[in-house]
Amino acid sequence: MSGRVIAIVPARGGSKGVPGKNLRRVGGRSLVERAVDACRAARLVEAVYVSTDDAEIAARAEAAGGKVIMRPVELSGDTASSESALLHALDQLSLVGDEPEVLVFVQCTSPFIASDDLDRGVEMIIHDYADSVFSAVPSYDFLWRADDGFGLVTGQNHNPAVRQRRQERAPHFRETGAFYVMSAAGFKAARHRFFGRTAVVQVPELTAVDVDHLHDLTLAGALAQVIDSPQEIDVDVVITDFDGVHTDDSATIGQDGRESVRVSRADGLGVERLRSVGVPLLIVSKEINPVVQARAAKLGVEAMHNVEDKRQVVLEWLAAHQIPRDRAAYLGNDVNDLGPMGLVGWPVAVADAHPAVRAAARLVLARSGGHGAVRELCDLVVEHRLRLATPTMATTASQAHATLFSTWPHVSLDSG
Repeated sequence: MSGRVIAIVPARGGSKGVPGKNLRRVGGRSLVERAVDACRAARLVEAVYVSTDDAEIAARAEAAGGKVIMRPVELSGDTASSESALLHALDQLSLVGDEPEVLVFVQCTSPFIASDDLDRGVEMIIHDYADSVFSAVPSYDFLWRADDGFGLVTGQNHNPAVRQRRQERAPHFRETGAFYVMSAAGFKAARHRFFGRTAVVQVPELTAVDVDHLHDLTLAGALAQVIDSPQEIDVDVVITDFDGVHTDDSATIGQDGRESVRVSRADGLGVERLRSVGVPLLIVSKEINPVVQARAAKLGVEAMHNVEDKRQVVLEWLAAHQIPRDRAAYLGNDVNDLGPMGLVGWPVAVADAHPAVRAAARLVLARSGGHGAVRELCDLVVEHRLRLATPTMATTASQAHATLFSTWPHVSLDSG
């Protein structure tokens, strides 16, 4: 088998357990966007379709690079099965002559799907090792079944009289629900996801999180800060707050009432690197003090201060400069940054940000505001640009800017 490989992501709008579940964010990205991202990153997946009844989900899916199949109301209720959504999607694709040989069924509720694992599943179908495969984690748990209503139980996958050690037992497999890969023809004939020769793709237990309840979202958000950890960021503009980002959120006030703030010299070098690869930086601040403009002038960047509605200002600035929202990063530290963070493709938080800001971030930096956080973000953006450049350019630029300070110096910037 070597035909077309298509991924379908069912994502209906209604959810009783977690309202608006597929639009909930984990690591700064909605669950539906994360599912589309995983599919698009897979080497063998040629197209990604999201089956939905919800306009906002459709918009998010398209912004992430997926295509949308709107499903009818009768296939969108609580009792509608995933199989019904998949069959409807395949029928719609058939009408336009786009019939896959391999179907990849991905569920939004698993936020940590690895593209390599999707490719492993596809290869098992392409090379005829199996007819259907699913993601699973090996389990050595001893399972018991309740026999009656009085608390009596019976061992299911073991002999209670012979307590074998882990290394003496073959594992069972727990279905994660993250993804299923199958022969499209076999699925249409069987009308369910398990048919013929069924095999598993083993995935790490750390990433096997399925979001069914609100506490699952909390767990996933905490794990995202460990699992995602990008080494590079691909954006066309970096937008930052000022207080608590370029500064440590403190100020020195002299006896004449004059304020000064503390900033990082390393941030200045980071912004210089950013500008050298053609990526602008914009400062958007609520601060009234002219210290914001003074620092921006020193950095050679644009700044807007005394801003009440940061979200609207960022939205208008991106539109005026014709930069798509998903091509922007916003670095914030406090709750008034949540609005613009929700607009962009890369919401980023400094290490000491408010908990709500950290939870909304796609990336939480290792450094705090005023202590090199801006430099850290700039470096992630620059390294991506350099990697895309020719090897000679990348090597030369990297050598020119190779010094990263283990203890970064700071200077005081007077507000006058």
